[in-house]
Amino acid sequence: MSDIATLQVNGESYEFPLVKGSENETAIDIKSLRTATGGVITLDAGFKNTGSCKSAITFLNGEEGTLRYRGYSIEELAEKADFLEVAFLLIFGELPTAEQLEKFHSDIKEQSIVDEDIKKIIDAFPKNAHPMGVLSSLTSALVAFNPTSVNVDSEEEMYNSIVKIMGKFPVLVAWAMRKKQGLPLNYGSKSLDYVENVLKMMFEKPNEDYEINPIVKNALDKLLILHADHEQNCSTSTVRVVGSSHAGLFASLSAGISALWGPLHGGANQAVLEMLGAIEEDGGDTKKYMAKAKDKEDPFRLMGFGHRVYKNFDPRATIIKVAADEVLGDLGIEDPILDIAKGLEQEALNDPYFVDRKLYPNVDFYSGIIYRAMGIPTEMFTVMFALGRLPGWIAQWKEMRLGKEPIGRPRQVYVGEKSRPFVAVEKR
Repeated sequence: MSDIATLQVNGESYEFPLVKGSENETAIDIKSLRTATGGVITLDAGFKNTGSCKSAITFLNGEEGTLRYRGYSIEELAEKADFLEVAFLLIFGELPTAEQLEKFHSDIKEQSIVDEDIKKIIDAFPKNAHPMGVLSSLTSALVAFNPTSVNVDSEEEMYNSIVKIMGKFPVLVAWAMRKKQGLPLNYGSKSLDYVENVLKMMFEKPNEDYEINPIVKNALDKLLILHADHEQNCSTSTVRVVGSSHAGLFASLSAGISALWGPLHGGANQAVLEMLGAIEEDGGDTKKYMAKAKDKEDPFRLMGFGHRVYKNFDPRATIIKVAADEVLGDLGIEDPILDIAKGLEQEALNDPYFVDRKLYPNVDFYSGIIYRAMGIPTEMFTVMFALGRLPGWIAQWKEMRLGKEPIGRPRQVYVGEKSRPFVAVEKR
């Protein structure tokens, strides 16, 4: 295969180098296209065919259902590692030694206190404010309490910023939920690990001790790992583009949270539960809604099945289905919504229409079921997604800054009015 791509424009030929990835992906390097051709650019709505960067963090092959972090399969990481190990791997490039992991965890705990003035900001939000809006605002507010710009060439400063946000972010996540529920804002304990503290801060009642359920903790640990990074998606690209202007880490993360909020991205698991609620209100007939999903003339859309990237199956869903079954079995919850979810799952896995089209339940479907079973409110689902995605965003921001990438500045094809004279208001 030639290492050159030839493009013909207006009868002229231009050559551009091919770039090969470590997994044999091929890209055409067109950074000189506009200059060489005198103004011609590419048009790729949604950037579906455009590589915005070279990255060594996550490899995703949607056709084969492959997902790897730094070369490690998602299946092996979910089985053998915990969330903090995976976070270290994504951010620093290698799995930590026991000493490195202990220090990382200890340093995060030291940074897990939030300035008391942050509580004043939370108090200003109405109780019905969406937790994602609260989380984005609080993350952005951290900039005001940490105004010093990070010197990205200093390993110490970068490390300190990383453990600071890793320590404070779970507190903000828990407080966003507790604000909505009218519960006092609390902290974790140095005697607990990272995920245990998340559960304690979210669910502990002021008049009783919170006991960690190991099955629930294991499920949350796996969910956070599965959501930790997913290549150049909408929110990750946002973090990198905002950071490319040399905006700080906290400001860039806040932008990523806002991007994640959309129902086409991080809000998908919330959309699953809203769909299940609508089915319940209509009588709970799953067969009726499976038929509606197969009817091309029906506007109903079955949420949580199939994936726009994974064309075969979502490898994360295969892993988390087991955890979902364990959580539901252990908690023994009687919930018509969860019964409907299980009914849809079984029908989709056995219906030739869905099997032939590979429309299997995806990670959003199962994560929504688990979060509901755990007692997490539906509007908090995307916040939990953000908690899991935090190390991926940090890793991508760090890679972009250390790689000295230029500021993001897409081009456009203008389709508006041509030059025209101004008409005075009395003559219009």
